[in-house]
Amino acid sequence: MPNRYNSSSLCLNPLLFGTPYVSPLDKMVGRRNILMSGLLMSGLMVSEANLPTRAIALTPVFREYIDTFDGYSFKYPQNWIQVRGAGADIFFRDPIVLDENLSVEFSSPSSSKYKSLEDLGSPEEAGKKVLRQYLTEFMSTRLGVKRESNILTTSSRVADDGKLYYQVEVNIKSYANNNELAVMPQDRVARLEWDRRYLAVLGVENNRLYSLRLQTPEKVFQEEEKDLRRVMDSFRVEKI
Repeated sequence: MPNRYNSSSLCLNPLLFGTPYVSPLDKMVGRRNILMSGLLMSGLMVSEANLPTRAIALTPVFREYIDTFDGYSFKYPQNWIQVRGAGADIFFRDPIVLDENLSVEFSSPSSSKYKSLEDLGSPEEAGKKVLRQYLTEFMSTRLGVKRESNILTTSSRVADDGKLYYQVEVNIKSYANNNELAVMPQDRVARLEWDRRYLAVLGVENNRLYSLRLQTPEKVFQEEEKDLRRVMDSFRVEKI
C-alpha cells in the first residue's frame, strides 16, 4: 500500500481486580514515566507536571501518515508503532499503554455509495450508529459481563480542506462478575474491568465512508486529551 511518513509534530489491557493490587494501567504508565525520566536526564525533557500517575510531561512530536492509494491522511504520535494484521486498513498503538491506539477503516464503494456525510443523517444519528458498531464489536460470550455505554458528544466541522467531518465521542465501561459460576447472587460481585474513551472522526470521499477511530483508557484521556484531539483534527480524506 503506497504511503509515506513525513516528520511533523503526537490500547489498555482489561483491568484485573483484587484488593489491594496495582492495575496493569498504572504499571504501564509507571513504565512510561521511567522512560520519560531517562529523557529528562539526557536533557530532552521540557517540563514536569507532578501528576500522581504520570509525573512528567513531554512536548508531543507528531508524524504524518499519508495513504495516497486509499485517499486519507492523519497525524499520530511519533513513538506509536504500526501493528500489521489488526483488521483495519492501518493501525497504530502506544508501545507502553497497549490499549491506546488508532485505526482507519473505510467502506467498499462496490457495496455502498456514499455521496456525503448527510447520508448518515445528523451527527447525533451518526453517533448512535457508531456506538452500535462499537457494542457489536465488543459483544462477549462470557457469563456475567455487562457493558455500560454513553454518547458523550457529537459534532460536525468543516476543515481547512473545505470538507465536512463528523466527530463522535463515547464512553464504554465493561463489568464482569468475580465468580460468574457462583450459585448465590451475593457471590457474584460485578467489578470494573475497563473504562475507555472512544473517539471517531467520519468523512466521505470517493463514494466511501472513512472512519478514524481512537481508543484510550479514560484515565489516560484526561492527561492526553489535547494530543488526542490534535490527531482527530488532523484527519483528512482525499480524492483518488
